[in-house]
Amino acid sequence: MRGLSIGQVAERTGLSVHALRFYEREGLLADPVRRESNGRRVYTEDDVDWLDMCIKFRSSGMPLDTIRKYTELVRQGPGNEQDRLALLRSHQDHVTSQIQDLTECLNVISHKVGVYEEHLEAGTADCLWVGPSQSSSSEAS
Repeated sequence: MRGLSIGQVAERTGLSVHALRFYEREGLLADPVRRESNGRRVYTEDDVDWLDMCIKFRSSGMPLDTIRKYTELVRQGPGNEQDRLALLRSHQDHVTSQIQDLTECLNVISHKVGVYEEHLEAGTADCLWVGPSQSSSSEAS
């Protein structure tokens, strides 16, 4: 089975070559990256799958130290599944909280969009933002 070059993995994951080297250097890959006799890195499909998971972890705000800890637990093999689960549950709680906060933000934005649409359609948009020096109250601003 022929492996994947660092360029191919970069293209498939959306990570830069520099980022891939960083992930390797920081111990964020589950398995050591194999090298050809000329020193070039050779990745596997498992490496790509692992990187995709790490990208999701990072995109959801998981700190590198937490990803590193999870990776170390996986490398240790069977016997620490409760620790892995606790780490993942903690991050799941964090992401759930983020989603709730973002949902509240989206509700405010959606309300404002509705206000602007209504006023634009009614031809009364000129009253939407009246600065403090122009008026002491403005319901829609």
